[in-house]
Amino acid sequence: SFGIMSAIQNEFEASLESAAHMEEDQDEASELHLERRSLVLQFLHSTLSLQHLQHLRDKLELLKKSSFYLEIEPKQVVVRDQNQETYHTDIFQLINPIQLLKMKKVGKSQTQIQLSLLAELLEELQRGREELSSYAETRDTPTFLSQWDLIMQRMSQLSEFLEELLSLQTPGQLHMKHPLLLPFEAQRWGAALPAIGLSLSTKPPLLFDREKSFAGQDWAKLQWSADKREPLAEQYELHVTLLTSGGPGEPGYRRLQLVPSSTCLVRGLQPGRGYEFTVRRSDAGTLVFQSW
Repeated sequence: SFGIMSAIQNEFEASLESAAHMEEDQDEASELHLERRSLVLQFLHSTLSLQHLQHLRDKLELLKKSSFYLEIEPKQVVVRDQNQETYHTDIFQLINPIQLLKMKKVGKSQTQIQLSLLAELLEELQRGREELSSYAETRDTPTFLSQWDLIMQRMSQLSEFLEELLSLQTPGQLHMKHPLLLPFEAQRWGAALPAIGLSLSTKPPLLFDREKSFAGQDWAKLQWSADKREPLAEQYELHVTLLTSGGPGEPGYRRLQLVPSSTCLVRGLQPGRGYEFTVRRSDAGTLVFQSW
């Protein structure tokens, strides 16, 4: 009948309209998927790019091989002699050696914690990059969109990790619990006790210059890179080790040579034998950590 045909027609039109809405919703969801996926990929290719992570990894390896020192400011103070004449003297003249040793231990502990945190943060960034890459590879639109809040939280967390890592790459200040200066020494020298600031500084590892280092029959001339900011009176320790086969009848050999410059001539080597040379900075009294 006409009524039945009309009902069928209405149902058919409603079905078409519903299908159109579903298709429109799917198009909007797909567009949103592509838009949000693009944000994730942009984050991966910029903030967490492989090149950036490798740069951070290289910088951490350099820090691990660096020397960490205690920096004390000011380095000099004004003192007065018996004739009431004033002149400058080294701050170490007024420093309590016991407290200095304690602060060096604090500095070493802080350095080790800092390096450990840097390694952990770098691992978190690498792990986070792998997670986000997995999300970005999700082709199923409903699945990806349902995880968007989690993805946003992860990207925010990784940004915070990166910010913390960058801040830890530079050694920070040290806080003193006890006075570093000896009051009676200051009184004896007629000096006013200055406000002391303590911090950590780094020097890069020493590397041999392969082009300028060479060996003769029983000698070797060695040259290594030195930081241009280092003082001219910088002292180095050159360790010379005779390489052995490890047999019980072959004694080992090692000697230490103090060198006042970045070039050294080593004599008295055994012809035809192999040697290992290692150079490091001498402890000038403020070295707190050196693993290289």
